[in-house]
Parts: sequence; C-alpha cells; structure tokens
Amino acid sequence: MKAIQLNQPFGLDNLSAVEIEPRDPGPGEVRVRNHASSLNFHDYVVVIGMLPVDEGRIPMSDGAGVVEAVGEGVTEFAVGDKVMSVFFPNWESGDPVRENMTAVPGDMADGFAAETVTMPASAFTRIPAGYSFEQAATLPCAALTAWRALMVEARVKPGDTVLVQGSGGVSVFALQFARAAGCRVIATSSSDDKLARLKDLGAEILVNYRETEAWGDEVLSLTGGRGVDVVIEVGGAGTLPQSIRAISFGGHISMIGVLTGISGEVPTAEFFQKNAVLSGITVGSRREQMDMVAAIEANGIVPEISHTFALEEIADAFRVQESQGHFGKICLSF
Repeated sequence: MKAIQLNQPFGLDNLSAVEIEPRDPGPGEVRVRNHASSLNFHDYVVVIGMLPVDEGRIPMSDGAGVVEAVGEGVTEFAVGDKVMSVFFPNWESGDPVRENMTAVPGDMADGFAAETVTMPASAFTRIPAGYSFEQAATLPCAALTAWRALMVEARVKPGDTVLVQGSGGVSVFALQFARAAGCRVIATSSSDDKLARLKDLGAEILVNYRETEAWGDEVLSLTGGRGVDVVIEVGGAGTLPQSIRAISFGGHISMIGVLTGISGEVPTAEFFQKNAVLSGITVGSRREQMDMVAAIEANGIVPEISHTFALEEIADAFRVQESQGHFGKICLSF
C-alpha cells in the first residue's frame, strides 16, 4: 500500500511517499481500505515538528473508507461497511480522562495518510448515509469538536446566540450545527468574501475583525448590550479577551484552538463578574461521534470542502492551509 511518512528534520519538504505492506487484522481489529483524509491544525503541527512524534510516523488523524477484513471477535462491522475514524479510539463515552485520550492516529500511532489501515474496531464508526468518503473524512476531528462544544458542553437551545470565529473547519461546522439547533449565529472573519459565504450558511450578523479590532464591543452593541450565549473560541490568547467582552452574563466560551498563541493576558475581573464558563474542548468521545452522525442525517448537513488533493500532494494541501486560503475543510482523496 502507499503511505506518507515523516522524516527528520520534520517539515513539509520531508514528507515522503513509501510502499508499506498491509497488515491482517488481529482479534478485535479491522482492516480498512482508506479513501480520504482531511487536514486539521493538529495534523499541521505534527508534520512541521511542533508536536514531537516518532520518525517514520504516518500522519493524519482523520480517515474514511471501506472495511475489507475483520478480525476474530468483531461484530460491529462487516466487510463492505463504510466507516470513518475516531480521534480518541480509547474514549468510548463519558467524561474525558487522561487514560482514554491516547492512541491518537497520526500522532501517538500511525494515521490515515495511507491507503490501508489496520486498527481496533473501536477506532471507527459508521459514516452518515449518503456521504462521500471525502465528506465523511471531514468529521472526526473538526465536526466532533464543534458538536461537543455546542451540544455537550454549552448545551445550546433554540434561540441562543452563538459566535463563531473565522471560516475554518470547526467554525463552519459550529455554524451549521448551531443553525440546525435553532440558534442565531454571529460570525467574524478578516475577509468580506468569506463573511458573505458564512452568511449564505446562515450567519445573521457579520463582523470583519480586521476593520473592527474591538469586535467584542461591536458584538455587545449588535446584541443590545446583552452579548452572546456561546463563543466558539479558536484563536486562543489573541482573541480570548474579545470573547470575554462579547460573552453574556452566565455565557459559555468553548476554548478549542490556539491559532493566535498559547498564552496571554486574560481580563479575569470581567470574566468572573459575568459568571461565565470557560471549557477546554479536545474533540470528543466515540459515543458523541455516533450521536453527531445521527444529527447530521436528521438535518441534512453537508460539509464545506474547498480543496481536494491527491495523497502524494499532501505538502501542497498543507501549504494551502498555511496560507488560510481555504473555507471549511481541505481533503486528501485516494
């Protein structure tokens, strides 16, 4: 089978295509002919060496394909089933605990930049009915992160106002899930073209944060001084103060990303005065992924995919991600 491996020194110029022999599944395992993957920020920090992994690691946490062999004792899947990956294969359900948040594909174990993978059956769920492999491959990291942030941690309800930052995969999925749940959505971006696309997906209020640096005050003004019920916080240190400014009393900030830095000043007085909640979100459990699939099918949600590359073009795909030239997700198809 064809696969992509990381070589020292890590970086986009040291991703190499190799031939590796597929492995037959052992007890409790399945072998999957993988057809697609999608890019996440987590994958990017792995391939550039910011997140240390073993040399020779096969990257990519997300994948979707067809079961082609099952090991002894596997009853959940059969040959021919269409499946997608699970970010935390050992986190079946319940609250996050350290012991369950292990074996992440493309990081702690070989991932889905490969035509064939052999993993425990717990590393997969079914894909939504009618989805292509590329569409399914966008879900395990970005979509599930947005799902848990809104539905599990913030527990949004119809009529809530949700703020999403930018137009990356998590933010676009959060917009789609929020609208499906009957929420109003405020979207921020530095691009008027992308804001127009976010409006087409259902965002009611648009804020260009390049033109309005104090966008937290702008959001307060646009909501009559009340603020928003939920913020999907993907920026981190550089945007958290504005998110705290924009949040309502008793509101919920789901901390997901660190795109603007890993540390910084926090307006603590305003935060506790508002009695707001800040939750760290690292994807979700396998059970939550299955719940998300059911909701996607019930609401007809379709992922936004802006670019698709061949497996061998993985470096070019990451360069598009670097340039922030995408809207929604970038996929590998093979």
